[in-house]
Amino acid sequence: MNFERWGETLLGAAVAVVAVGFFAFAAAQAGQRTAGGGYELSARFQRVDGVNVGSDVRVSGVKVGVVRAVSLDPETYMARLTFDIDPNVHILDESTARISSDGLLGGAYVAIEPAGMDPLPSGGEIPYTQGAVDLLTLLASFAQGQGQTQTQNEAGAQ
Repeated sequence: MNFERWGETLLGAAVAVVAVGFFAFAAAQAGQRTAGGGYELSARFQRVDGVNVGSDVRVSGVKVGVVRAVSLDPETYMARLTFDIDPNVHILDESTARISSDGLLGGAYVAIEPAGMDPLPSGGEIPYTQGAVDLLTLLASFAQGQGQTQTQNEAGAQ
């Protein structure tokens, strides 16, 4: 009997140590910045559904940065993303930033499509953006459009 209690105590202690390890790892990752500190860029979007602080910023599918802040511009009511970019990667002045997803159930990230000649300075803003696409609204409008086409065809046949 006494041995069973010691076994339960040791198992509980092991679980507690593993949980503390996971929390320490998560805290270290949450505070981690890109290599060398990076530089800051921003972009404004109509919709940023699924993008949160910590979401990836990718160029050609390769992670080059992290979203650091998500806010609302009170003058334009557009979402403003601020992100840190790896100092070894230079985002060009005519690049496009768009919100993409890893799949139907995957998380969203910022995809940057490079264009232009000169690199954006730290604190600069990416000029061209494409917000997130709401799949439910897109499907609903497609279904509504299909219904209207059928009604018009049926009316023409009569």
